[in-house]
Amino acid sequence: MDFLNKNIPPILILIFDILIIAFSVIMAYMLRFNFSIPEIELLPLPKIFVYIIIIRTVSFLISKTYKGIIRYTSTQDVIRMFFVITLGSVFFVITNFVSYYFINDKYFIPFSIIIIDFITTILGVTSYRVLVKITFLELKNPTKNKTNVLIFGAGELGVITKRALDRDAGTKYKVIGFLDDNNKKIGKKLENVKIYKSTSLEKLLKTNTIAHIILSVNNLNAIRKKEIIETCLEYNTKVLNVPPVSGWINGELSFKQIKKINIEDLLERDEIKLSKEKIEEELKGKTILITGAAGSIGSELVRQILNFKPKKLILIDQAETPLYQLELELIDNPNVINYKIILCDICNISRMKSIFKKFKPDIVYHAAAYKHVPMMENNPVEATLTNVEGTKTVSDLSVEFKVRKFIMVSTDKAVNPTSVMGASKRISEIYAQSLNSKSETRFITTRFGNVLGSNGSVIPLFTKQIETGGPVTITHPKVTRFFMTIPEACQLVLEAGTMGHGGEIFIFDMGKSVKIVDLAKKMIKLSRLTLGKDIQIVYTGLRPGEKLFEELLNNEENTLPTYHPQIMIAKDKECVPEVVSKEVDELLQLLNKKDNFIIVKKMKDIIPEYISQNSIFEQLDTASNSPVEKS
Repeated sequence: MDFLNKNIPPILILIFDILIIAFSVIMAYMLRFNFSIPEIELLPLPKIFVYIIIIRTVSFLISKTYKGIIRYTSTQDVIRMFFVITLGSVFFVITNFVSYYFINDKYFIPFSIIIIDFITTILGVTSYRVLVKITFLELKNPTKNKTNVLIFGAGELGVITKRALDRDAGTKYKVIGFLDDNNKKIGKKLENVKIYKSTSLEKLLKTNTIAHIILSVNNLNAIRKKEIIETCLEYNTKVLNVPPVSGWINGELSFKQIKKINIEDLLERDEIKLSKEKIEEELKGKTILITGAAGSIGSELVRQILNFKPKKLILIDQAETPLYQLELELIDNPNVINYKIILCDICNISRMKSIFKKFKPDIVYHAAAYKHVPMMENNPVEATLTNVEGTKTVSDLSVEFKVRKFIMVSTDKAVNPTSVMGASKRISEIYAQSLNSKSETRFITTRFGNVLGSNGSVIPLFTKQIETGGPVTITHPKVTRFFMTIPEACQLVLEAGTMGHGGEIFIFDMGKSVKIVDLAKKMIKLSRLTLGKDIQIVYTGLRPGEKLFEELLNNEENTLPTYHPQIMIAKDKECVPEVVSKEVDELLQLLNKKDNFIIVKKMKDIIPEYISQNSIFEQLDTASNSPVEKS
């Protein structure tokens, strides 16, 4: 089969083209005169025959149509052949007019012959190219050996998807059907492929071995997408997704750009409706400072804020490599505005003060924090230093330099905390809120659960474990978490920051909590592996400070609605600013002792609902009352 890897020489293609031209001329005469050419028409035939062959050959030589690789003949190649043959026929028409008006009052080539020859030539040169291509594809990979594929969506995007598949991977895949919700299309054929009702998906999966289904529908709602993916998972069918047109290379879709569905697609919800006009009014022309700018949330805030035309972005982080990567991303972004990348620890008061003094930000988004629960459980000093003292530094400077709004990114782990990390974030929330009543700066807190794909998420961990053959490690079979995508979380942060007047804790609708074991099982299925056979799940026990389930509200909190259905305001206890300031200062002074138990004991004094779980600090739990909050 080595000959399949060799290309037909261009000179041989040109010879085939000339033979087809000759055949087309003879066939044109035969058809025109019903296979009985009159003697009067036979006399000029040799001259006409030679003339047509010469003109066609010259046009093919000039356009180089013979230099293409026939096995890869595309629509563009056929269109080019059409134009070249059309121009040749137009030249014959011009020849006729010249002959009639300037030579002998006769048409050199009968017009009927020109028309028939035009049709037969086009059919001939394109048909043999397509025939060669089909023959090559069938010999290279017979239809019976091809992988069956379904395309969900029988619209324009579906057609583009099939053509991209045929062009780039036609030797491997065979599209056996389109699926669509439009009843008017059902039963018809598209690109010679039958269109089925979308409800026939499960039946098709049962009766055929289908390796892939490609989602090629614009704005497919999250619930419908989830239904399709769940059905395909049951039959071990891989789901692929066509990217938005904006992501196509040079405006053309290629098969390599069609990506597999990931776990985020199974957990996502319908697109969030943002008040873009209000957000733009809030951010346009403003100097905006973002701490933790190189992190998962911080960097996505940068991307989204860029769309609202701020005057300047001040991007602060102490993580050198991620900050460098963010800078490279901004350099490559043609729409990027004026920005300043600053490598800095937010606990460095003098450095941070010089930044605020120089740039005078209008709005601060405070996303910098340590977030890993077990890590912070073992390092309370660092958790308190970054999460509490860092927040205090940025908050105090915001007050001093009259920042208009301070938006803090918090976590559901601050609710009834069971860990050092959660407690440190709750103290940060309380401190920021306490400043709201005694300053011009409006302090706003946003609180949400786990973010899919973020640095602290289980998703990257599970992905790595699955890729390396497992086992997938889960702390407890009953553990549940709330999940939200990074873009979704940041959109809601922007919306909440816009609607906030100060002092609010905004909580986000996280949907239903998800069992981590179910999440792991779906990720294993998405990887087309079999649980118990290809990969195992191992339970390791709850880690220090970890909860079985997360909460978005304290027991004594309740919520108020906002104009946005996915954002609510938590009604929290009112804080006494002077007491908060005193308690936080005392906590920070304890950092010098480097004694974890003393620091955690003080945290528990400040937050009485902080009850440690699976931690060495459980011995400190008492029924002490907090002096921070009013009774």
